[in-house]
Amino acid sequence: MPGAVVIGAGPGIGQAVARRFAREGLPIALIARSEKTLENSVQALTLQADSTDEEALRAALDRATAELGLPDVVVYNAAVIQADAPGELSARGHLDAWAVNVVGALTAAAHIAPAMARRGSGTILITGGMPEPKPEYVSLSLGKAGVRTLVTLLDRTYGPSNVHVASVTVAGPVAPGTPFDPDDIAEHYWRLHAQPRGEWQHEVLHTGT
Repeated sequence: MPGAVVIGAGPGIGQAVARRFAREGLPIALIARSEKTLENSVQALTLQADSTDEEALRAALDRATAELGLPDVVVYNAAVIQADAPGELSARGHLDAWAVNVVGALTAAAHIAPAMARRGSGTILITGGMPEPKPEYVSLSLGKAGVRTLVTLLDRTYGPSNVHVASVTVAGPVAPGTPFDPDDIAEHYWRLHAQPRGEWQHEVLHTGT
């Protein structure tokens, strides 16, 4: 039975999304850079890959597909979250952040979405943020703006073949027991995946209210 693949399966949103989809009976594959991140995960196929390593990420997605079948849904949740004002971060630092925040999502989508399109169904969800850019978070603001553009481009490419592409924009720091509880945020991912085509949304904003 095809299931859900979560890339960036950390202890916050990533793990919460995995638990939410698992409750619906979907087999889960988790991809994370660190083996330690995967140690206390939900019962799932766990795969180690850095989202900036194109070859490793593609191989992990191929392994998940070989074991679980072509996924129903792929969630990209990897991000570099850091404070940096204009001029504080080197060009190399910006490129490294962009590679995680945007390019990894493109790599994953471009690897999986064509097969979803041929099948005629699938969902690709990307964790967004920074609904308004902030000068104290330059690299993250640029990255999340890139996520919005990427969602639009992927939707225009694969949406006509019934692949739903969307982002969940989180407008605050994620922490259990707060208005930005990861389990509450995870509900958006399931709801987007379950939406019939006529009701598709391409961005959901979680404001904590």
